[in-house]
Amino acid sequence: MSAPIAPEVTLPPEILLEARGLQKSFLVAGKKLEVLVDANLELREGEIVAIVAPSGAGKSTLLHLLGALDTPTSGKVYFANKAIETQEDAALAEFRNRAVGFLWQRHQLLPDFTAAENVAMPLLVRGEPQEVALREARKWLAEVGLEGRTEHRAGELSGGEQQRVAIARALVTGPKVLLADEPTGDLDEQNAWAVFELLERLHRTHRLTSLIATHNLALAERCDRVLGLEHGVLRTRAVKAAASGNPGGEAS
Repeated sequence: MSAPIAPEVTLPPEILLEARGLQKSFLVAGKKLEVLVDANLELREGEIVAIVAPSGAGKSTLLHLLGALDTPTSGKVYFANKAIETQEDAALAEFRNRAVGFLWQRHQLLPDFTAAENVAMPLLVRGEPQEVALREARKWLAEVGLEGRTEHRAGELSGGEQQRVAIARALVTGPKVLLADEPTGDLDEQNAWAVFELLERLHRTHRLTSLIATHNLALAERCDRVLGLEHGVLRTRAVKAAASGNPGGEAS
């Protein structure tokens, strides 16, 4: 008699990026301004999560801390269960260049450089040969639908095209985590949907773990989870987009 087959056990995805008790305050005109009070986050591998809050609520500050672009007043950030040590400059640079891709509301491209040169920059900073960096840049530009625009200067591209270049630049290093800060905030409705759908596709095909800060409720509800940032504290929230389904609804 054969032994019974044990039921298959499905383990939950690993926590890839975690924040514990993040607090961030600034001194403004001699007074303490608390932007983050007690921010806690568990971002599991493969998730796409939205953080929804109005402008000025601290979304950018939180992403800067998670991406080691700034240091918290207190609290810790962990990547793959290891604390990010903010005192070690070389380790921080390695983390920012290899583990995390950044995408901002304003594309921050260099206007006098070509699309390919802009995308190649993170690889050149890493020390890759120029030929290799440009080859990878052109491959990524093709993936975001800009294979015919690789040699155009950034200033010659439309707003939607510039943001696609910025997406390619954020992902060219092969990061595990994508941190996007209002990635559709400067775009019209049509381009906003197109860019978000591109991010969704890249998230799936490249098995990314993505955190998107936005005030756009219609886009946020397409994510796996939605968190609200209220008075410096992250909370799970339910989001219901406008009945029309357009991306114009905003958080308040």
